[in-house]
Amino acid sequence: MLNLNNKSNFFFDCLPSYDMGHLEVGNGHSIYFEQYGNPKGVPILFLHGGPGAGFSNSHKSFFDPNIFRVIFFDQRGSGKSIPYAEINYNNTQLLISDIENLRKSLKIDKWYLFGGSWGSTLALLYGIDYPSKCLGFILRGIFLGTKTEIDWFLYDIKKFFPEAYKKFISSVPEKCRNNILEWFHAQLHNRNRSKNLKAASIWAEYENSCSSLNYVSRPISGEQALAISKIETHYFMNNCFIEDNYIIKNLNKISKIKSFIVQGRHDVICPPLTALKLADCWDIAKIEIVDDAGHSGFETNISKKLINALEMLK
Repeated sequence: MLNLNNKSNFFFDCLPSYDMGHLEVGNGHSIYFEQYGNPKGVPILFLHGGPGAGFSNSHKSFFDPNIFRVIFFDQRGSGKSIPYAEINYNNTQLLISDIENLRKSLKIDKWYLFGGSWGSTLALLYGIDYPSKCLGFILRGIFLGTKTEIDWFLYDIKKFFPEAYKKFISSVPEKCRNNILEWFHAQLHNRNRSKNLKAASIWAEYENSCSSLNYVSRPISGEQALAISKIETHYFMNNCFIEDNYIIKNLNKISKIKSFIVQGRHDVICPPLTALKLADCWDIAKIEIVDDAGHSGFETNISKKLINALEMLK
């Protein structure tokens, strides 16, 4: 376990990645990946949120570069993957296939999966399809890709962050406010670039502003927000391309694989009810509810718990 009185233990000093490139995965898509840390270390795959958010250098800070061989990649349409913000040939099943192709191309036998929010969804789905390739899971801010969770994001966060919600729907015509997702999807996929960017900025600011324990308005430019907003609305319109309650129904396939779940009690984007439901169905899973935290993996006590979980893998 970490000495939590020593701040240098909370986040590890970030080094340059030792390997990077693009992997062609078909239908015009190439996913960008990096390998970080110790090439002979414990292999662990980092799965970013969104869908569409991409990974950043700041995510390296969770991992001890002396111990872990960390694989980061930008999912289809995200970050440095090509083409940017593309939704054609972009669905959950293809992302799972991309993960497996990446594992094979890097000649990794088995690996741990580390993911938060949508990253937790993808980790669980990959595990269900490829349980023999999974050493274990470290998950945060559980999202199971259900319609109930999507509707919560669209309509019920207002109960906790009314200021953010008011800004979120301010551009939505009154007659469309019962169909917020459809309205944003139409704006984001309109041929008018200015409409795309405006809607992207509004969508991303809403999610970003509600991600921590304390409300802070976090504006984000349309260009920067385009991938997460276009891809999220595309996935949400299609119920994340999975059967409702699919993960819980198939949890038996990974029931014997060790897992650690970190969940903010005040996470309004992915409320703790879902994480507790998952843990109740997954006997081998350990869960920690962090009382003074929301959704973001970078909130102080969320970070501590995640790094503690990684320390135990050593």
